[in-house]
Amino acid sequence: MEVNPILQNVLAPPVLFFLIGAIAVFFKSDLEIPAPLPKLFSLYLLLAIGFRGGIEIQKSGFTDQVLPTLSAAILMSLIIPLIGFLILRYKFNVFNSAAIAAAYGSISAVTFISAESFLDSQNIDFDGFMVGALALMESPAIIVGLLLVKFAAPRNRPNSREMHLSSILHESILNGSVYLLLSSLIIGFLIASTNPSGIEKMEPFTEDLFYGAECFFLLDMGIVAAQRLPSLKKAGSFLIGFAILMPIFNALIGVFVAKFLSLGPGNSLLFVVLCASASYLAVPAAMRMTVPEAKSSYYISTTLGLTFPFNIVLGIPIYMSLVNKIIPLAPL
Repeated sequence: MEVNPILQNVLAPPVLFFLIGAIAVFFKSDLEIPAPLPKLFSLYLLLAIGFRGGIEIQKSGFTDQVLPTLSAAILMSLIIPLIGFLILRYKFNVFNSAAIAAAYGSISAVTFISAESFLDSQNIDFDGFMVGALALMESPAIIVGLLLVKFAAPRNRPNSREMHLSSILHESILNGSVYLLLSSLIIGFLIASTNPSGIEKMEPFTEDLFYGAECFFLLDMGIVAAQRLPSLKKAGSFLIGFAILMPIFNALIGVFVAKFLSLGPGNSLLFVVLCASASYLAVPAAMRMTVPEAKSSYYISTTLGLTFPFNIVLGIPIYMSLVNKIIPLAPL
C-alpha cells in the first residue's frame, strides 16, 4: 500500500522527535536539553554534512550542472531578500523589514538535512554538490539585509551603528556556521582527493552518529520552536501570514529555476528547500549585533516558531509534489 508522502514524512524519526519536543512544551513537561548540547550538535551536523558533501563533490566531479546551480543559488539568496523587503515595508520600518527579509533570504541547514533524510527514505538520488549551494546561500542574504539598512535607513542613525563594508563582509563570510560548513566541505574534498583511507576512519563520526544526532537536535528544536509560539501574538496576522506564504512563494520560484537548470528530482527538491527555508541562527546573530533597532522577536519567532516547523513537517513533501508535477515537463 502506497503511503501518503506527508504522513511518511511525519512518521520519520527526526520529525517525530521534533513533534514530541513541541508536545512536551504544550503539556508543560519539564523536559529540557542542557544549553551546551544543542550548540554542540548544531556544529556537529554542519561539520558532518560539509565533510560528506566535499567527498561527494570529489567523487562526482565538477559536472556541467555544478557551476550553473551554485550561481543560481547565490542569485536566489540575493533576490529573495529584496522581494521580502518590498513586501514587508508595507507594514514595518526599514530595520525590521531588512532583518526579516535577510532571514528569509538565507537558509536553514537543519531543514536541508531533513530534506536529505526525506530523499533517502524515498530512495531518490541527489548530488553532493548541493551542499555547496547550502554553504553559499547564507552569506549573500546577510549582506543584502545589511546593505538595505545602510542605504535605506534614516540619515540620523547614530554613528555608533553605522556599518562599513568591511564589517558587513566580516559578519556574513566569517559567520561561525558558514565558516565551519565551508571548511568541512574543503577538508572532505581534500581527504577524498589525497587520502581516501581517511574517509573510512571518519565514517564512525560523520556517518554512523549522524542520524541519531539529527534526531536529538530536532528534539531540542521542537522544544525551542514551541516556546517561541507565544511571541507570535506580538507579530500580528500580517507577519504570521508572511511566515507561511513567503516560503511557498519562494519554493515556486525555486521549482521553475530548478526546471530551467534541468536538475533531477532529488537535486530539485534540495534547491527548492534552500529557497523556501529561513535562517534562525546565522542571520539573527548577525542582525542582533549590527541592526539592534530591529525587533528580534519578529525575525526569530517567525522563522523558528512557524516557518521551520512548517517546512519540516509539511513543506518538504509538498515541495516534492511540486517538483514531481513541474519538473517532468522540462525538456530532456
